[in-house]
Amino acid sequence: MAKSKSRFVCQSCGSITSRWQGQCGDCGDWNSLVQEVAAASTVFAAKHDLSAGGRVIALSALDRDVDLPERLQTGIAEFDRAVGGGLVAGSAVLIGGDPGIGKSTLLLQAAARMAKNGRRIVYISGEEAANQVRLRARRLGLGDAPVEIASATNVRDILTTLGDGDAPALLVIDSIQTMHSDLIEGAPGTVSQVRSSAQELIRFAKERESVLVLVGHVTKDGSIAGPRVLEHMVDTVLSFEGERSHQYRILRAIKNRFGGTDEIGVFAMEGAGLTEVANPSSLFLTHRDEAVSGTAIFPTLEGTRPLLVEIQALTVRLASGATPRRSAVGWDSGRLAMILAVLEARCGLSFAAVEVYLNVAGGYRLSDPAADLAVAAALVSALSERPIPTDAVIMGEIALSGEVRPVAHSNLRLKEAAKLGFGRAWVPVGFKAESIAAASFANLRALVDHILGR
Repeated sequence: MAKSKSRFVCQSCGSITSRWQGQCGDCGDWNSLVQEVAAASTVFAAKHDLSAGGRVIALSALDRDVDLPERLQTGIAEFDRAVGGGLVAGSAVLIGGDPGIGKSTLLLQAAARMAKNGRRIVYISGEEAANQVRLRARRLGLGDAPVEIASATNVRDILTTLGDGDAPALLVIDSIQTMHSDLIEGAPGTVSQVRSSAQELIRFAKERESVLVLVGHVTKDGSIAGPRVLEHMVDTVLSFEGERSHQYRILRAIKNRFGGTDEIGVFAMEGAGLTEVANPSSLFLTHRDEAVSGTAIFPTLEGTRPLLVEIQALTVRLASGATPRRSAVGWDSGRLAMILAVLEARCGLSFAAVEVYLNVAGGYRLSDPAADLAVAAALVSALSERPIPTDAVIMGEIALSGEVRPVAHSNLRLKEAAKLGFGRAWVPVGFKAESIAAASFANLRALVDHILGR
């Protein structure tokens, strides 16, 4: 009889080794290897030919007519927008985010609204007792919602309970790292347990046409804890982002088999829970009557939704010999260094003796290269102490040559700016604005001359 062999599995990346070691050789994490018992291997199993002995799989034509999947509306428009228009029956959704960001609150609100519309909703909590969930629902004003709740961690018990009667339209598991399958050995949260528990729950959701929502813990670098294969197993991966010190929250789709990955939902955390933000630009703009040097408004784009954000810059002159500091919050520090280099090399401005601080208001994180021109304008305005007009929006990508490159979906961005009362735009040359007066710039030097009044 073949003997079972032990192996060691990394809890961070899923790498398998034959012996224990303090550091994983693949991902570099320390003390992440956990011993597991591998399946027994025999000579017959190693030499067995898999080309026969199985069942025949039915093949169908690619051009066969298929009905569009049914989407379940949660009643929260921002949530439905992020997942592509609603939850698809039989799909599995994984949502991750920092502790305390509001994942459980958002799902409880969505579950309560769907339950009030006559659907069967089951909420399984592996971290809180049932009474704790009831108290949170009462605090959110959802105590009368007909949501079925339970506190359980054994996957076999959960599936046995749900096997009787009608399948729920929505099954929430909070969280997948607390679930335990008795089919394999290992503590809850290990790679094998997370993978096995998720596989059984997803199989149930596919067979019974239920929407499965799994809450996932995140590591210190923001990625979802557990095996990477978990994200491949589910249909949709959502990231709930935001700073706990700020009011806003952003629900972003990282993966979506039934929709795009460029849509976001914006929420604000208030005393009564998460509320939808119909006009997200209001969160990231500072309303002032007088122009202030070092500020520029940039129309960014999240999927099909344009947002207006405020970029703030501050320059502080230092005594000779001191090393200047460059700090960026909400913006890539490497791209800031590139823009400073272009301003010095192509425009003749010197930042060698000044400290530079850059901030995106509201805690928003910008990754759009179209913000280059707005960042450069804010830096020039701060250095020269010449304010930018309060009714102007700025967009454009800067090349190392100093050329200002065009921006995608420019008209969509400027329509949002015009809607919010902005009357002019500083854009790359060759662009024809439809809804707002535009000033075009072929290169960065022309923008600097315009700000300095040359």
